[in-house]
Amino acid sequence: MRNIVSCIKYFLFSGLTFFIIVLIAIKIARRPSYTIKTSGKLYIVNKLSSSITVFDLFEGKELLELPIKIEPHEATTSENQESVIVTNYGTPKKAGKSISIINTLSNNVEKTITFENNLKPHGIVAFPKTNKVGVVSNIGNKLLVINLESDTIEKSIATNQLGSHLLVLHPNKPLAFVSNISSGSVSVIDLVKDKVIKVISCGKGTEGLDITPGGKEIWVTNTEENTISIINTNTFKVTKTLSAGKEPLRLKFSIDGKYCLVTNSDDGTISVYNSYSKKQIKTICIPGKKGLIERALYHTPRPGGILMHPNGLYAFISNSNANKIEVIDMQTFTLVSTIGTGKVPDGLTFVE
Repeated sequence: MRNIVSCIKYFLFSGLTFFIIVLIAIKIARRPSYTIKTSGKLYIVNKLSSSITVFDLFEGKELLELPIKIEPHEATTSENQESVIVTNYGTPKKAGKSISIINTLSNNVEKTITFENNLKPHGIVAFPKTNKVGVVSNIGNKLLVINLESDTIEKSIATNQLGSHLLVLHPNKPLAFVSNISSGSVSVIDLVKDKVIKVISCGKGTEGLDITPGGKEIWVTNTEENTISIINTNTFKVTKTLSAGKEPLRLKFSIDGKYCLVTNSDDGTISVYNSYSKKQIKTICIPGKKGLIERALYHTPRPGGILMHPNGLYAFISNSNANKIEVIDMQTFTLVSTIGTGKVPDGLTFVE
């Protein structure tokens, strides 16, 4: 009897010890590890935390987590680097209807601009050489041109499509391109005539988009078809369709335009394409999908937002399930660091 009790105690102790070791291993594996040094500050939009994480990329430390009153989604930086502007998208129960302007010196919300009739603002870009931003409203399907000095909407241009979500500006022409998820299209907007001049059909779930540095092409992800549409910006026609991973959410060109990174959220991977040959040259796997050990140690990865460092050396990827930013070395296309965030990181922007 005594031997049986001793055996039970031994197995219980062994089991408890193993369980503790596993918990420690998981905690170590999931802990962010930032090991590089580069310039500037990264502003990370945390959707579920309703906050902005400000991270010093040279010192390798979080400066603060700034609360936002309602769930934010995307952000951009003004050309003079004095402001970060955030779209307050809202929740399924309460639609947002404003943008917040953060002073990058004090890292305080300087002011909030509200627009009553344009709900769920999402995509945002800063207009060059002005103090204006373009914002896409998900409910209302409008492109708003907002003057940050006068706090006014200078233009409100209908996209003529549904589920308008993100936008890019042509670098040399007065054109904006807006992705429309529900319509599976891209609206081409003339910013002089203030109207849509072309609607380009792409695929189901058209969402992420970026334009080549010279403005020749736009690449667009179609999340429900797992494809990428390549659009010629002179003819406004789809010239090629590429295969992507599962649920490609976002894409971004390298600073030199040679490569395009695509986040495949359901695969937990980042595809790397040569933008000249249109060939996929590498797949970067975020830990958490391969085998039982990885699945046990890591959060299931879900990559989304992408930002390129202006020096061209690094790309930053929001991993929303893991509450991390994955840092990619753009010379080797390998994961080299991680940054801890608030809950469900999404949009990213950079300040010198």
